[in-house]
Amino acid sequence: MSDPSTIKSEDEWRAVLSPEQVHMPPFRILREKGTELAGTGEYEHFIGDGVYNCAGCGAPLYESTTKFDSGCGWPAFFDAIPGAVSRRPDPSRGYMRTEIVCTACGGHLGHVFQGEGFKVPTNERHCVNSVSIKFVDEEGKEH
Repeated sequence: MSDPSTIKSEDEWRAVLSPEQVHMPPFRILREKGTELAGTGEYEHFIGDGVYNCAGCGAPLYESTTKFDSGCGWPAFFDAIPGAVSRRPDPSRGYMRTEIVCTACGGHLGHVFQGEGFKVPTNERHCVNSVSIKFVDEEGKEH
């Protein structure tokens, strides 16, 4: 169940996020379900040991051990921390996709795809926008 402190109206999110974030990709992507351009995200090729947290509320979402190089242009993970990511049907492009959101705050992360043939344990690819996540290393330092 969501922590009440992470349930906010869009106006409350605008007040919490910095002015730059409201008019730039973090707000547009996390709150308005946008997508960053392929190959432009800071975490696409990033390698490190730690956890990827929600950029909106800070909830842990993905262990670094589940990140893999899919060549898709966005960070890819084969599994989320149990209960951290929720799935929703997304027919917005005229066909059905599965949107993934932070369970704690509802922030848009990206989409999950199945059966693409990647050699990963779940046969899934969580295609995540870099601006939707923040990496924290094993020492607690954000990158």
